[in-house]
Amino acid sequence: MIGRIFWFLLGVGVAVWVIVKLRNTLRQARPEAVGQRVAASAAGVGATARDFTDRVRAAMAEREAELRTVFDERGASSDSFDTDGTRPDRAGLPD
Repeated sequence: MIGRIFWFLLGVGVAVWVIVKLRNTLRQARPEAVGQRVAASAAGVGATARDFTDRVRAAMAEREAELRTVFDERGASSDSFDTDGTRPDRAGLPD
């Protein structure tokens, strides 16, 4: 008798749990809920893309400043080229 009551209550508990999970799943599958998730995801992608482009631009500006500093230190002017228009080997290595 107690075994039957146990199994009955266990079945009722499982049934309630399944109904609750099913309702939550159906609530999440409604068009409004799907639309909200898609909109939130798209906003996140846009923010990530903006962040990426900002970082790339900052890195480009930093690298350009480094290259300009190096270029200016070497004294790059029109007389730093050979007569044939090629740059001389500053390291002194043979051709």
